[in-house]
Amino acid sequence: MNYAHRVIVAAAFVGTLLARSFSFVAVEGQGISDMPPHDEAIVLFDGTSLANFDSFLKTKGLNYDPEHVFRLENEVIHISGAEFGYLITKREFANYYLRAEFKWGEATHPPREGMARDSGILYHVQGPQKVWPTSIEFQICEGQTGDFYMTDGAALTGTDGKRETGPPGSAARIRRFGEGPWQNVTGYRDPAGEVERPHSAWNLVELVVQGDHVKQYLNGKLVNEGSQAYPSSGKILIQSEGAEVFFRDIRLFPLKR
Repeated sequence: MNYAHRVIVAAAFVGTLLARSFSFVAVEGQGISDMPPHDEAIVLFDGTSLANFDSFLKTKGLNYDPEHVFRLENEVIHISGAEFGYLITKREFANYYLRAEFKWGEATHPPREGMARDSGILYHVQGPQKVWPTSIEFQICEGQTGDFYMTDGAALTGTDGKRETGPPGSAARIRRFGEGPWQNVTGYRDPAGEVERPHSAWNLVELVVQGDHVKQYLNGKLVNEGSQAYPSSGKILIQSEGAEVFFRDIRLFPLKR
């Protein structure tokens, strides 16, 4: 390889690195600007492995997924939604900043066929594996993404000072800021001003947990906030809840004490 050729190859390599770096910075720039001081990222999903997660399906239990409800596909997690269940971290976490990206697929399945596409990130998960365990949910649902759901005894106080506790085996809800009327139909978008991007586009969800205080962001906008969270630590799970959905770039940054 002559000198000129080496220069061209080197320039191309540097250009590729810069392009990748620019792309990463561009995605980062869509996030919140006031992220608390934090340590290095714990990469929960990097596009190559689900080793940080167990799977659970309502009718099949732990780590048995013969129909491949959860699978790796083109460096993303493809969740078919065909059965209720979840991917759940093997570790518990407290005091962190979490970011992940999601986009909707096309399919919906019984018992939610034809309804608003639904998923979610449940955190502070405690107790036995079941649908659904004690936890606080960052709701991901067409027209409702950003709502809080407190499930199976979990509790949270909203910015209005009202405390909501999920009854055993059920859930309580705190709506996202400025949420308009909602219809449970596939493809629904909030007429009061949808924060979610158009169907098939990637959305950025961010969660800041500081002690028992939590903030939820969607595409860089604060959409919900609560305090006195119970529980205030635990595992993190990603739902399969009747809709096809994709997730990528799931990272957790422990906050500095």
